[in-house]
Amino acid sequence: MKKSYIIGVILIGVAIAAIASMYGDASTYEDFATAQANTEKEFHIVGTLNKSKARYYDPKKDANFFSFYMLDEKGVESKVVYHHPEPTDFDRSEKIVIVGKMEQGYFDAEKILLKCPSKYTDNQVKGS
Repeated sequence: MKKSYIIGVILIGVAIAAIASMYGDASTYEDFATAQANTEKEFHIVGTLNKSKARYYDPKKDANFFSFYMLDEKGVESKVVYHHPEPTDFDRSEKIVIVGKMEQGYFDAEKILLKCPSKYTDNQVKGS
């Protein structure tokens, strides 16, 4: 075989291995029950803020501790702890995506992504 063929096969093998490793490490959108069953894995969980339960954020005591209760898309509730300041307009968000792992009795969020309400209504978009 020619050296160019051997190099080509090796490069294709490396590319396949790289793609497979990225796919295997990718976080998935799940619910709290799945995260509770797999505490070693990181998950993205989509849900809404449970406004009937109190949030906790006291920047005078600890500016890097924020906790709240969230309902996932299946209606399962869990306490969420975020070791950063409370995100701006957190209570106005329609949907919340948290990224992290389930710990003993709570979800330890590394990131919080917010979907805020649209500033446009259906009438404004259609009537443009």
